[in-house]
Amino acid sequence: MRVTFTVNGDPVTAEDTWPGESLLYVLRERLGLPGSKNACEQGECGSCTVYLDGVTACSCMVAAGQCQGREVRTVEGLTGDQETGAERRLGTVQEAFAEAGAVQCGFCTPGLLVQADDLISRTVGAGQAAPDDPEIREALAGNLCRCTGYEKIIDAVRLAAQREQVLANATGGADSEPDKGGERE
Repeated sequence: MRVTFTVNGDPVTAEDTWPGESLLYVLRERLGLPGSKNACEQGECGSCTVYLDGVTACSCMVAAGQCQGREVRTVEGLTGDQETGAERRLGTVQEAFAEAGAVQCGFCTPGLLVQADDLISRTVGAGQAAPDDPEIREALAGNLCRCTGYEKIIDAVRLAAQREQVLANATGGADSEPDKGGERE
């Protein structure tokens, strides 16, 4: 079957997908977007988390055919609005993860970045206060990391939220069009 949808703002078509083929497989193998990782194929680890119509979802659990006409945003798309010429900058969340030392092997990082971005969009991006540690832990509860004790990850999310709060305050409030956040499907 043919599936046409939008990925990171660009229209794409995946040809000859089979009915059980996952969105994760299409992203990685057909569209050349390796950021989302294939770790469990059961929706348990969060390494493949993407936005699907503005809501976070484990792409290993979404059939590619379900994406017909829908909007997908991957970890590669977190920097889409920050292009400067041919050079791409890291987003606030990505910079915070690097600075806080929240990346070790990196396998879980893409899913954590998407979940952290979603949390910050739903809080700071919606004009609310930066999330506290319990909110951060709850938001990341569906993402497993086998290398860290999570403290540096929480530090990174806290740092990113603080930076976004400063930006929001400097510009007079939240963006007029914050990312659509939501619960994981």
